[in-house]
Amino acid sequence: MFFIRIKRFLGNIGFVVLLNVLVKPSWVVVENLVQDRIGHVAFGTYTALSSLAIILATFSDIGLTHYTVKRIAGEPEYLATYFPTILPLRGALNVVALLVLLGVGWVVGYRGLQLGMLAVIGGALLLTQYGQFLRGTLQAHQRFNIDALLSVLEKVLLLGLVLLLLPMGLSLQGYIWARFATAAFAAVLLYGLMVRFFGRVRYRWQWTHARQTLLETLPFALITLLYGANERVDMVMLERLASPTEASYYAGAYRWVDAVMMYVWTIMPLFFARFAAASHNRAEQRNLLWFGQRVVTLPLLLACAFVLFRGELLFWQFTHSTSVEIDRMTLCLKILFLNVLVQAFFSVYSSLLNSTHYVQTVSWLVALSLGLNVVLNVLLLPSYGAAAAAFNTLLCAALVSVGYVWLVHYRAQVAVPWNLLARLLTAFVLLCAGWYGLQHLFVLPWLVECVAATIGFCVLSVGLGLIPLAEVKLFLQRSTNLKS
Repeated sequence: MFFIRIKRFLGNIGFVVLLNVLVKPSWVVVENLVQDRIGHVAFGTYTALSSLAIILATFSDIGLTHYTVKRIAGEPEYLATYFPTILPLRGALNVVALLVLLGVGWVVGYRGLQLGMLAVIGGALLLTQYGQFLRGTLQAHQRFNIDALLSVLEKVLLLGLVLLLLPMGLSLQGYIWARFATAAFAAVLLYGLMVRFFGRVRYRWQWTHARQTLLETLPFALITLLYGANERVDMVMLERLASPTEASYYAGAYRWVDAVMMYVWTIMPLFFARFAAASHNRAEQRNLLWFGQRVVTLPLLLACAFVLFRGELLFWQFTHSTSVEIDRMTLCLKILFLNVLVQAFFSVYSSLLNSTHYVQTVSWLVALSLGLNVVLNVLLLPSYGAAAAAFNTLLCAALVSVGYVWLVHYRAQVAVPWNLLARLLTAFVLLCAGWYGLQHLFVLPWLVECVAATIGFCVLSVGLGLIPLAEVKLFLQRSTNLKS
């Protein structure tokens, strides 16, 4: 039953979701405030430097975190045998990654102060990556609640520090050093907790252990690099080919995309695990795919419609920006949320493919998408800026999604829910038509308008069978019986 399965899913991720629901919107609000205070030029520079650092910092993990969690969970002796080598190996990889980052920064044209800021930003991100690696020991030992708290610790600390700095006048350099300080504190705390729970690990370098680990994790690193570059390359190219201001417009819009997509990235690991467990059962994979299609898509349809009709409301904090700048960010936001719409329909297909035997094929799709995106950026960014970057992202996501569906249908041979896809698309079109009518036939406060559209969407979802009415009644009846 749809609602029973939803309840089970929420039971598995409830605490993590709650933390993300509390922290992520707060962080978006604070970053908006920082961008407004330091200005578009300064923030655009920071965004480009940060995006470049994220690509290299993510690659520096070379899949060690995922690999270590898997090994410790299955082999308790792995911690004592391999960690004396892996801990210093992970630290050395951070140092190498920082040097490579500075070299890449110099090649793309950063000099002097900008190169110094890149070093501090990269150092902070590498410390964060190291902290995530240390958290893997907690995940492997099933300490999920502690891990969930630690996952938001750095952002909570940074939120507090930024709020303290705002009344004193926040600068770009002050913001960068605040991020570095919180990342360093969180990494030290995580290391201390690991020692507290599992004892002190005495470093003992063994080349055989290091070589074996690197050979087994390198394929994960290449996949991670592709995904990271595909997601962040736009901001770097915008700042280099257009201007820091255009990069700032894109960052202001993309921040909301990132916040909304947290919903997807929170529940996808659960589907990934379920798909992997059912890798030899096509019927179960089909049931999971059809269930996931509704769980992932329905909430995002409403979010996308809100942005298309009321997206400018999300930039209410930009009091120092002109109306032209707000319009540019709003246009960029609406194009990017068409990309979210594509992800809403097809991200679950990617999860199915990555959990089975098609990781390499998916990687080739992502690599082709990255190549096309870079070519389009070179051609269009100098003339059209942030809007072109958003459009290129949308086009590449649409092409990759077509590949996902083709692979699921013809290679994985799992039935695609065409009828369900058609009903979901119909619901979105009718929602947009209704919202358009509300705006042009009535003069309503924006909140009343949004509530009316949400109620209409719920009615549409039940009417089109996306939320079966019989299951709604049964779910409510069971809830009433439990209370009584």
